[in-house]
Amino acid sequence: MASRDAVSDLIRGNIDAIILKTLSKGDSYGYEILKSIGTASLGEYEMKEPSLYTSLKRLEGQKFVESFWGNETQGARRKYYRLTDAGAQELVEATERWERVRGIIDRLLIMDGSEQ
Repeated sequence: MASRDAVSDLIRGNIDAIILKTLSKGDSYGYEILKSIGTASLGEYEMKEPSLYTSLKRLEGQKFVESFWGNETQGARRKYYRLTDAGAQELVEATERWERVRGIIDRLLIMDGSEQ
C-alpha cells in the first residue's frame, strides 16, 4: 500500500480541481472546504490549510473563484468563496484531463504485453 505521502503527492497536482469541485456544491469558507474534502476522501486525505489558501489565491487570480465576506451574527466574519462561470468551465476541463491521464496510467500499469 502506498504511503500517505505518496498518495498526497499524487493528489497535490489536482488540488485546484478538487477545490473547484467542492465549491461547485455551493459557497463555502476555508475550514468548511477542508472538512468537506476530508469527508469526501473518507478520511484518507487531509488537505493542509496553507495548501488550501495558496490554491484559493491562485484560483481567485485566475478568476475561477471569487471571495466575499459573510455577515456573521455570531463570532468572527468569514471569507467565503464561490465558483465563477469560468471556474465551472475549468472544472469540466480539469475533469476531462484527469480522466484522460487516468486512462493512460491504467493502460500503462495493466499492460500484459499484448498491446504491442
